[in-house]
Amino acid sequence: MATATATGMVEQAPKGLGLLKTALRNRKTAIMLVFGFAAGLPYTLLIGTLNAWLGEWEIDLATIGVVSWIGLAYAFKFLWSPLVDRVRLPLLERFGRRRSWLFVCQLLLTLTFFGLAMSDPRLALGWFALVAVIGAFASATQDVVIDAWRIDVADERAPVEILSAIYQFGYRIAALIGGALALVLSERVSWPMVYAIMGGFMALTLIATAMAPDTARTENDIQETALRKAGAIEPKWRMIGLAIVGAGWLWAIWTVAAFMIRVVTDSPDDPNPPAVGDFTKSMGPLIVAATVILPAIVAAVFNWWRSRGEHVIEHDLATPDATGRAADHAYSALVLPLEELVKRIGWGVIIVLGLILSYRITDNIWGSFAFPFYLQELKYTGDEVAFASKIFGVFMTMAGIAIGGILFATLGRMPTLMIGAIVAAASNLLYADLAAGAANIDAFARFFALDTFGSDLRMVRLLIAISGENIAGGLAGAAFVAYLSSITSREFSAVQYALLSSLTFLIGSLGRAAIGERIDAIGYAPVFLFTAMIGLIAVMFVALEWMRTAWAGRRAAVGPVPAADAARAAEGDTA
Repeated sequence: MATATATGMVEQAPKGLGLLKTALRNRKTAIMLVFGFAAGLPYTLLIGTLNAWLGEWEIDLATIGVVSWIGLAYAFKFLWSPLVDRVRLPLLERFGRRRSWLFVCQLLLTLTFFGLAMSDPRLALGWFALVAVIGAFASATQDVVIDAWRIDVADERAPVEILSAIYQFGYRIAALIGGALALVLSERVSWPMVYAIMGGFMALTLIATAMAPDTARTENDIQETALRKAGAIEPKWRMIGLAIVGAGWLWAIWTVAAFMIRVVTDSPDDPNPPAVGDFTKSMGPLIVAATVILPAIVAAVFNWWRSRGEHVIEHDLATPDATGRAADHAYSALVLPLEELVKRIGWGVIIVLGLILSYRITDNIWGSFAFPFYLQELKYTGDEVAFASKIFGVFMTMAGIAIGGILFATLGRMPTLMIGAIVAAASNLLYADLAAGAANIDAFARFFALDTFGSDLRMVRLLIAISGENIAGGLAGAAFVAYLSSITSREFSAVQYALLSSLTFLIGSLGRAAIGERIDAIGYAPVFLFTAMIGLIAVMFVALEWMRTAWAGRRAAVGPVPAADAARAAEGDTA
């Protein structure tokens, strides 16, 4: 990573402790470090550590899976991002366009952790889940604001590359505090006290927000877009398409929220208790259809109309009013990314969407049960899990990312993507073995004399399993980010990447509750074997995508095709 200085020379971006030194020398970068911490702490506490608390307090795994649906807030945050950019908060606007929202989000998150500390999920799970949901939405909204602030305040002294790197540094510190430290503390104080302490950490981030510079709100922030140019779909038809797509998203969100409320408020005397597995089987496909397939169909229809010159604008239109701008922004977030993708890739978009929906499913679908698996099923202590998962595991993830970089350089994008899909699925076999008694892991440890680190092999078993899973996750994650970047249009890079990356979490998040129910019914080992088999779906889609890009590359080489298609085909086949 390099940044251009004012003199035109290229300066190597600092790494490791050098990032920290850079942060301490500049107000903006120092605040960016705290903002990275502010973003990482709630995500770690609400999506990971919270499940350790629920598991220790004997909440059943199916219910933990349902509560983990709060993570969908991060997947859907692009839906309300226009509000963050345009709405002026009463009384708080004087603090700045970004700081006003940050004050609200960080105050809500502080109150969230104190609220969780004062509640008991065993007695009032509905209230507990509601507080966690509020926190998840506040955290996801804070992410949107911080991302915008980073771009707004970047300058020569604090380039966006440096700010982004320091953001990641702060995020990793938060992962250690909210993960490792929280688990260590849970061995010494109660879980409510742990979350009260974390609420104190979150409250400190308000100081950084108060000191943060901000940028003025100007009318030039909203520019006339291609949606108002000649040849674009007429506004009335765009509004109809937006209404259809928006209705699908709202229905999906309401359906998930309503079922979640029903589960966490269910009475033990209910003669017809909600069945998580039945909900996933019956409603899961419909939710995917409403949020993915329906928008793709609308996008395809609009592309067809444009190709025929039907229902399109004949002359450039004037800049719209506030309502029209908001509608254009919503259309750009929900429909335009898929519209451009369908136009560029054609029927191949079916393969692309299948790959995106399935590639990280093996990680997403059972990740919420990792802490209950380590702590309750395998009886490791919080100290042991903190070291193995949140300290040792971080280095293994970094190793996986490094391996991914080497594979990119030597093999190329598609081979690396395939290897990532295979190892991500295979890593679940390690956990299946660990859950079944670790016979194969023990044999591996003895063969390489790793058993010298412990007579009963307990920590060695855990470290080997976490090593395999985290290396595979780091490799697959790096491969997937590179793939998403390769298929994202440069013209619509921000909104398209945001939408496509959010779809990654959809199926995995929806499947968590059903997986939790199956673990309660048949145990961890069979479920890990099942998740390994699910990973083969991603392998199949990668194989199909590999064939599609290879075919597109050969077609571009032998015949005239549009320049954009040829360039994109070449990138997908050889990069």
